Amino acid sequence: MKPRPRPDPRRPKADAKAKGKATSGAPTPPPRPPPMIGALLRLPHEAVVARMQAALDSHGFDLTPTELGVFLYPGPDGRRPADLARQCNMSRQAMNYVLAGLEARGYVERRDGNGSGSRVVRITERGRKAGAQLRRTVVDVEREWAGHLGAARFAALRLTLRDLAAWLGKLD
Repeated sequence: MKPRPRPDPRRPKADAKAKGKATSGAPTPPPRPPPMIGALLRLPHEAVVARMQAALDSHGFDLTPTELGVFLYPGPDGRRPADLARQCNMSRQAMNYVLAGLEARGYVERRDGNGSGSRVVRITERGRKAGAQLRRTVVDVEREWAGHLGAARFAALRLTLRDLAAWLGKLD
C-alpha cells in the first residue's frame, strides 16, 4: 500500500466550502433555479384542482381526477368526444372509455350530432349539479386569493391570464 502524500505546509488549506463540500463532508447541492412560468402556472392550478376534487368528494359526486378534467372549462356540453380528448390530452379511445363511465353514472349522455357519424356530449342534471359545485368551489378559491393578493393585484392577475389565453387562441 502506498503512503498518502503529505500536505505541503507552504500551501494554505482549502476551505471546505470552496471545494463544494459542506462541513459534514456531504457535497452541497447546487442552488435551485427560480421557477419558470410553466411551474408558476401549474402550481396554483394543482391547488385549484385539489380543492375541486375535495369539494366533489364531500358533496357525494364520484368523479375521478381524469373525469374531472372533462368538466374543466369550457365543460363537455355540446362538444365532440374528440375535442374533449384533446382538452384532456388523451386518445379518442381513452376519452370514449371515460365518457362511458360518466354516462353510466348519469353525468353525461352521448347523442348523435349534426354531422354524419358525429357524436356530441350532453350534460345531464347530475352533471349540471356537479358543474355548479365546481363553480362554487372556484369562486371560494378566487375570493381567498383576492384576499391574499388584494383586489387590485388579483384583478390584474385575472386580466393578464385572460389576455394571454385569448392571445393563445384558447378563449373567444
